Amino acid sequence: MIRVENLHMHFGGIHAVDGVSIAIKKGSITGLIGPNGAGKTTLFNVMAGLYKPTSGRVILNGEDVSGVAPHQLFGRGLLRTFQLPRAFSKLTARENLMMVPANQSGETLWRAWFSRRIVALEERRIAEKADEVLGFLGLKHVADELAGNLSGGQKKLLELGRTMMVDAKIVFLDEIGAGVNRTLLGTIGDAILRLRQERGYTFCLIEHDMDFIARLCDPVIVMSEGKVLAEGQVEQVKADERVIEAYLGRGPVRRRKPSLHRAEVAA
Repeated sequence: MIRVENLHMHFGGIHAVDGVSIAIKKGSITGLIGPNGAGKTTLFNVMAGLYKPTSGRVILNGEDVSGVAPHQLFGRGLLRTFQLPRAFSKLTARENLMMVPANQSGETLWRAWFSRRIVALEERRIAEKADEVLGFLGLKHVADELAGNLSGGQKKLLELGRTMMVDAKIVFLDEIGAGVNRTLLGTIGDAILRLRQERGYTFCLIEHDMDFIARLCDPVIVMSEGKVLAEGQVEQVKADERVIEAYLGRGPVRRRKPSLHRAEVAA
């Protein structure tokens, strides 16, 4: 579904992404892991159109979309969430979802004034869709709650819900599990799996929780210092000596049995 070819992203003398080539298959849940500063979020931002790459290409469904603006990629079904949820805190959970679909009739002054019936019917349909999404995510009980009053985990679920309000094809999730309790993290994982299985979503996610990665992702791509270090199934990359070194460093710690645990990765 998406292919990155020899991608470079430089900020002055800093090579945040340095010659990365990866492929994300349709219907997969691809994990992107690596130490802090590895270039994961920068790569996300380039693929999602926030940055135009210094060089290299991003191919979406066979089309070069390098440097295409985020709102244009949104129209093609590519969506991105952020580590810190960006909900409208003074709107309800339902209203936050209703804001998502583009080109709504009520957004034009002419129709707002002279086609009120059309606008009302469309708003009713969008509200019904929002309620369906909230039910899917187990958030129907907070439909009328201001988004600013939701817990961190509920806000992350609401972020995921936004992707369900449009015809999403591929979704980039940036640390969707960060700061979320284990119960809600399980709910988020269930929703991601259902969206892949029932609606054909493709996901790529940055995450530090290896238990979460192991449950959802195949394959896993490991980045370090702006480059791809390893790629494969979770157990393969966890046993890779280069990956262990990138996370744990050299010295006495390397004499331990090579394994990557959630606490070690998060550190």
